[in-house]
Amino acid sequence: MEFGFLTSLLSFLLLCRVAKSATFPDGVHHTECYDRYFMIAVDHSFTGQHFYFEAVDGTDIYPITEQYAALCGYMVTFLPAAGRVELRASYFSCHTNNDNDQIFSFKFNLIVKNGEDSLYALNETCSPSLPWSPREVTCEVNYLEVSVQSDVTCPFAPKPNGWDPSLEMVYRSAAPGWQVAFITEGKAMTPMTLNDARLNGYIFNMTENRLVMRAPYGLSHSFSTMSDGISLEVVHAVLFSRNDWLVFLVDLVAACTKNDVLNDYNGYIISETPTALYPGLQMTNFSFGLNGELWESSMTAEMGYALNVTDSRVKIGIPFNAEGTYRRSVVLDDLYDLYTCHFALEQMSALDGGLETRVRTLRMLSSPLIKRSLFTENRTVPAEQMFTVYLGNVPDDVELASIKLADREFKAPFVNSSLYTLVIDSQDNAQAWTLKVPFASPFVSKRFSIENEATENKLDIMFTVMVRLQQELYSYHTTVTAFTSVAPPEFDTICSESGIIFKLDHKPSDFLWAFTVGLDMLTPELAAKRGYVLNNDPKMLQLDVPLFTQGYVYENITLKGFSGTFEILVRDHNTFNLKASSVKTCQFTAKEVVACSRDGRMTVKVDLTLATQNGGTPNTTTLVEETCGPKEADSTGALFSFPLNSCLTRVKLIQDYLTYENEIFLSLNSTTISSSILVQCRYHLAGLHLLFSRYKFESDTPGIGNIVHPYTPGLPVTATNPTTRPPRPTKRSRGLTRASKSNGNHLGYKNPLNYMSLTKRYNNFQERI
Repeated sequence: MEFGFLTSLLSFLLLCRVAKSATFPDGVHHTECYDRYFMIAVDHSFTGQHFYFEAVDGTDIYPITEQYAALCGYMVTFLPAAGRVELRASYFSCHTNNDNDQIFSFKFNLIVKNGEDSLYALNETCSPSLPWSPREVTCEVNYLEVSVQSDVTCPFAPKPNGWDPSLEMVYRSAAPGWQVAFITEGKAMTPMTLNDARLNGYIFNMTENRLVMRAPYGLSHSFSTMSDGISLEVVHAVLFSRNDWLVFLVDLVAACTKNDVLNDYNGYIISETPTALYPGLQMTNFSFGLNGELWESSMTAEMGYALNVTDSRVKIGIPFNAEGTYRRSVVLDDLYDLYTCHFALEQMSALDGGLETRVRTLRMLSSPLIKRSLFTENRTVPAEQMFTVYLGNVPDDVELASIKLADREFKAPFVNSSLYTLVIDSQDNAQAWTLKVPFASPFVSKRFSIENEATENKLDIMFTVMVRLQQELYSYHTTVTAFTSVAPPEFDTICSESGIIFKLDHKPSDFLWAFTVGLDMLTPELAAKRGYVLNNDPKMLQLDVPLFTQGYVYENITLKGFSGTFEILVRDHNTFNLKASSVKTCQFTAKEVVACSRDGRMTVKVDLTLATQNGGTPNTTTLVEETCGPKEADSTGALFSFPLNSCLTRVKLIQDYLTYENEIFLSLNSTTISSSILVQCRYHLAGLHLLFSRYKFESDTPGIGNIVHPYTPGLPVTATNPTTRPPRPTKRSRGLTRASKSNGNHLGYKNPLNYMSLTKRYNNFQERI
């Protein structure tokens, strides 16, 4: 029973009532006449929490409290899962107008407090569809009721000694006027008047054709007994009166199953009752159903009900999902499902060839609390850079109250934003929620997982739901993780006047990477060899790359300046595969610079300040080939740019390097006296494979440039040593002779260091490495 909220309110509501009559809106209530009772159902959304019923007769109005309902034959119950309030009234209830036990008229008021009291009148007339049996017992939720036919002829017993001993005592104590004696466990208690019986909670009523007794459960004159392990509550009253030498005795006995033990048997709500509620009676037929409907037992198997009938008991199993059952959520220490049903059972019993007894049991049966297991699915696709978390098996009678992400709580109503997105999906008798949170959210914690060699993204989520009817909160916690591959590191870069600075903060994932300049590992040994400045402390790696050290690529060289680019490659430490790079290009100015391109071109800016002081003119400078003049020249310097296979450039193979060199000649005092500056480009043989496979110059890396001035072959290099330009060699005597016209990118030189000789030495080098 769920009387608690009704009773607590009535003490306040009944103090003062001034109700305004109103009319029911359409669809919020309905009434129905059943075989032995009248029912009113009203939507709870209409009544709210503050309401009560009144019974009305021709003389007065009677508020139906919990105690008064059990005394007078009413049952008020709240069905949370069905969302309605029900009032059931026995045909023999206190304030019902009874016309010959065939026509029963009911009048009730529903009082609803919604700012002011509103009164809704409910009137109905019912007639039973089945004839009355000689004895009928109703086992309601809050009371039991028995009625017997008043014109039954009693068999003559000439010798009182043949009676039951308890009845003999009643017979001997009979006096004028009606009295009642209660028999408890075979012993008759002291008789009392009907008024005294009413004071003790018992109602006796005499209609046109029947004698009626009604009593709430648990009174002092009732007793409990067991029948085949099933608990029964029994009220046994003997109503009697003496008229001269005649004694009238009416034996009124009612036995009802308590059903105080709730059972769950493989998904069924269980009801059990003895087949013989009264000694000597045998059950002849039974039927049962939900919500006032009764079905013959032969129909129930195909409806999914479980039925087991033995000589001693009837066991009925109602499936949780049967039509007419209700589920609702309950929060205690956890979230649970509670299944309930309004169950009705009718048993017909009789003595052999004797009068029939009809027992009708009305019960709100419930399952035990069944734990409701919510579950989450991590549907995250790491490539989307977003958590996708699915929460399923959510009951349909709860609503989401809040979501807590890490240490921040978001309460309903929820507004989707860049921090999260929530999608609600309604399903049959359930709902599901999908939550999306970006990896970049501040609520997502990150750490590097050494065992997975990946970044672990972790998100703590707390879903808090509220059961609508119970207004209780339940929280469900889950933690989801997703691994994402670690992005290659990227250096912070700074341009300075003297070079480029690379900085990188250390991270736990550093061991995944190898840093190289070209194909060479960036190590302290390499830095020292090439003139880099490398600092590597526990917090940061810093590399200072001075201008003109190996690894630079120089472009857009003019007399006014040039761009210098340096690149650090990031490779997979295990496979050495290239993963990323940090490239920085800066603008520089310098008096001299030489660039050796990968496609075989030398670009050189030389400082001719000293030479011009001795009368030289920069714009008259040439290379060894006199027709190869400067691209640009000003008062202090000249800029040359030429293919390595032109301008009589010489080529030398020294150890593992191929060196191309030319000279810049500046005429001084006369046409025969000149100053010479040596310019060089050096390439490692390992990077020139196309030169020897396709006869095409292409280097894996830029060459290393060098400027030497003043330069005189065979003489010390000094600023005051003029050189005499060598005689222009004949076509036959030139050290390097163009073998054929080329497109400027093919090797085309003969003796003394011819192509075949270079190829042979290159192959020897390849074998060596």
